[in-house]
Amino acid sequence: MTRVARVVGPDVLRQVRRIELRARRLVTTLFSGAYRSVFRGQGIEFAEVRAYEQGDDFRSIDWNVSARMGSPFVKTYEEERELTVLLVVDRSGSVAFGQPRTKAEVAVEVAAVIALAAARQHDRVGALIFADDVEHVVPPSKGRSHVLRVIRDLLVYAPAGRGTNLGAALAYATRLLRHRSIVVVLSDFRATGWEQPLRRLARRHEVVAITVDDPRELDLPNAGWIELADAESDAHTLADTSDATARLRLRIAADEHQLARARVLERIGVDHIPLVTHRPYAQALHTAFARRARRLLR
Repeated sequence: MTRVARVVGPDVLRQVRRIELRARRLVTTLFSGAYRSVFRGQGIEFAEVRAYEQGDDFRSIDWNVSARMGSPFVKTYEEERELTVLLVVDRSGSVAFGQPRTKAEVAVEVAAVIALAAARQHDRVGALIFADDVEHVVPPSKGRSHVLRVIRDLLVYAPAGRGTNLGAALAYATRLLRHRSIVVVLSDFRATGWEQPLRRLARRHEVVAITVDDPRELDLPNAGWIELADAESDAHTLADTSDATARLRLRIAADEHQLARARVLERIGVDHIPLVTHRPYAQALHTAFARRARRLLR
C-alpha cells in the first residue's frame, strides 16, 4: 500500500521544515486560540445520568432510566479532552494540475496547517492518501514527531494510481475510525460514487470538505488548436480554443460540476471550503473557520 521512501534525504527534510514553519505561522493567524471553537463538539462522550431539572432539554431524557426510577432522568455528556483528526488527501492525476501551484501542493500545505493546529492541542492526527485506491495510511497518533511524519508522507508520497476512487477512501475512513472524529477531505471531488460513502461517514463523524480547483478548469485560453490530455485516463483530444462556443460549453460544464458538488455537500450537511490554486488560501480558510465557529457557538 505504501510508496513512501524509507530513507528521507536532506532535501525532503528541508521541504518538511519549510512547510512546518509556514504552516505554524498560519495556525496562529487562522485559529488565534479558537481551534476548539472551530472543531467543537466532535469529541462528545456520555458522562452520566442525573435527575431532570427545570430547563433541561427534554430531548436528553433517558426514557429507560426514567421508567425504572419513576421520575425523569437526563443523559449528560462531556467534551473529550482529545480529538482525533483524520486527513483524507487526494493524490490522483487530476490534482497534479494547477498554476502557479498544483492542487496537490495546496492541499498538502492546508493539511499541514490543520495537522499542526491539532497537534498544538495535543489531539491525535492521522492521514489517508488515495488515488484509484487507498494507497497509504498513517494511523492517528499524537506528538510533534508524528505530525512531522504525516507532513513528510503527504509531501513525498508517490501515488501508484492516477484515478480517483473517493468513495473507497471515504468507506475506508469509516472503517478505520472507531470513535467520533473530525475528518477533513482535501480533494477536487472529480469522481463518481462518493455521495453515499460520504453520507455514511458524516453520520458518525464531523466532516469538512476542502475542495481545490484551478481557474483553467473553468476557462480555456484563446490559443487556437490545442491538445488536451486527461491526467487520469491519459485520453487525448484536440480542441479549437479559438471557438467561443466551444469555450462557453466548457465553462458551462465546469460550472455545473462545481454547483452539483456544492449542492451534494450541503445536502449531506458537510462543511464546504472551496479553494483555488491561483489565490492565497489563508483568507478563505480564516473566513470559513470563523463562520463555522460562530455557527457552532449558537
